[in-house]
Amino acid sequence: MEFTFSGEVWIYSGEGAWYFVTMPNDLADEIQARTAGIRRGFGSLRVQVTIGESNWATSLFRESKSGSYILPLKKEIRSKEKITEGDLVSVCFTLADL
Repeated sequence: MEFTFSGEVWIYSGEGAWYFVTMPNDLADEIQARTAGIRRGFGSLRVQVTIGESNWATSLFRESKSGSYILPLKKEIRSKEKITEGDLVSVCFTLADL
């Protein structure tokens, strides 16, 4: 099953320059319900993601601050798609474990 959402790119304020997109809470609730019992370490979920012309395998991570999932955006993808902090990106993903 394919899921889509749009979100603003933000930078983690701790060590390192990790970039993320936060999933809307209503979609996160649906994903949480669909994946009960198959989550991995730290509540992560394996996904196949597409942004623009880029496709890659990664994980979604549960974030307690927002109560949602966050998607890390590695430098290779940000460079290829010309993504910077504050950009609104469209994300398409499938759950790898379903």
